[in-house]
Parts: sequence; structure tokens; C-alpha cells
Amino acid sequence: MKRYPLLATCTLCLLTQAVSAETYTAEVWADNWFEMSINGVKVAEDSVPITTERSFNAERFSFDAKLPFSIGLKAMDFKENNSGLEYIGSRRQQMGDGGVIAQIRNSKGELVAATDGTWQCLVTHEAPLDKSCADKENPIAGEGSYRFNEVETPTDWTLLDFDDSDWTNAQVYSESEVRPKDGYNRINWADEAKLIWGPDLETDNTLLCRTVVN
Repeated sequence: MKRYPLLATCTLCLLTQAVSAETYTAEVWADNWFEMSINGVKVAEDSVPITTERSFNAERFSFDAKLPFSIGLKAMDFKENNSGLEYIGSRRQQMGDGGVIAQIRNSKGELVAATDGTWQCLVTHEAPLDKSCADKENPIAGEGSYRFNEVETPTDWTLLDFDDSDWTNAQVYSESEVRPKDGYNRINWADEAKLIWGPDLETDNTLLCRTVVN
């Protein structure tokens, strides 16, 4: 894989022998990290580890698939531990804030999928549950005000036939709310592509989002 500091390009194939398979190109920007799967197969992962503070890079990659296919997008905001905080012990100690946007085009350049409010999402890590504790000293995850919610990730959530009817719709946010940077403006985003996250930009730290392209 050839990588660039802000915009990485890679090619990953799912169905190289499928007669009706088509090549699709995906573009993703995340604060801070993402992983994408197509029909249950991981096709891309953010080239900058989630352990890297202030990672706001964009990625471009391609994959082969045949219709219909599911898109599973896992997104994580940086946190030092289950308290949900970052820069712990410094004057910058705070809750982080997330945001992710993605778009996928077919071999003709036509937009076939883009993140918006129709995607179904599940928040799997939420912290701190008490926002007033964000600047308190010596945060210990799970104790006192530093309680957190963690949901087990369904093993089959990226598969085409997964039932996501009990998940909630993604929340759409404006650029002024997410304040995207570092790579975001290097991509020509379609009007249909929206910045999404869970119900709370600050306390929702990990979420799973999915949609189906027919």
C-alpha cells in the first residue's frame, strides 16, 4: 500500500473472480479513525492508528463488489481510556468530539452511496456519562462520575443480511459543528455526503454505521 501523509490510496478486491463485479472508489474522512467492510469483508482501515492524538486524515481506496452489497463503517474518536477523556492530567484535559463522512462511486463516477441520516448506527462506547466531570483531576474510568456505557459489537453486523432495524438513524452534523480539518478539503464531497455521528459528538466515542447499496 502506498501511503501519503493526509490522503492515502489503496486498492483492495473482494470478488476478483466475480463476473458481475464492479470496481468502486470510496473516500472517507474521520475524526479520528475508521474501518470499512463490504459484505462482511474489511476493505480499508485508517492508515493512522487510533492511538494517535489529533489524527484527522482522509483516505481514498477502491474495492470490487457486486450488487447488492452492505457497507459497514466503524468509527472511533480518540480517548485515552474508558473515561472518554483525552489529554488527561494536562490543562487540555477534555472530552473529544468525533465525526465521519464517506462517499462511494462506481466505475462510471456515479455516486452510489454517501453518509447521511438514513444510515443505521449503534453507539458501542459512550463516556463520560456525566459531562460535568470532564475537567476534574485524577479521572478513573468506571468510578464515581466517570461511568461509561459499553455495548458488545455484534459479530455479523457488517453482513448484507444483518437486521439493523433496532439501530437508530445517524445524526447529521454541520461543518461548523464538527470542524473538520487535515485532509477534509482535499476531497470534493458530493452534496449528498454528510458528516455523521451518534446522538452526542462528545460522549459517543465508538459507533458502528451501516447501509445497503442495491
